[in-house]
Amino acid sequence: MISHSQRRAQLQARYAELEKRMVAIDDELDAEHSSDWEELAIEREGDEVLEGVGNSAQQEIRQIEAALERLDSGEYGICTICGDAISEERLNILPYTPFCRNCAT
Repeated sequence: MISHSQRRAQLQARYAELEKRMVAIDDELDAEHSSDWEELAIEREGDEVLEGVGNSAQQEIRQIEAALERLDSGEYGICTICGDAISEERLNILPYTPFCRNCAT
């Protein structure tokens, strides 16, 4: 079983990784674009993909922040819907999940 301090370290490491990714995405989106129309169209498509990845990362960051708050309040590992314990197996896969398997479906 992973201790809360180990879980906190895991969540914080993932958070830092996502923060770096967000900075890289912002830098790429702010980069100067080509003046050639064909290249610009391709760059715009790439920007849309980057924005999607960025949105996904932002959502995961919010979930990690909420999980860290639950760790601080002593509610980590407890389903926010039914109050049952979230299985260790599920937390190993989704360490920021607020739901047990039954409530997640």
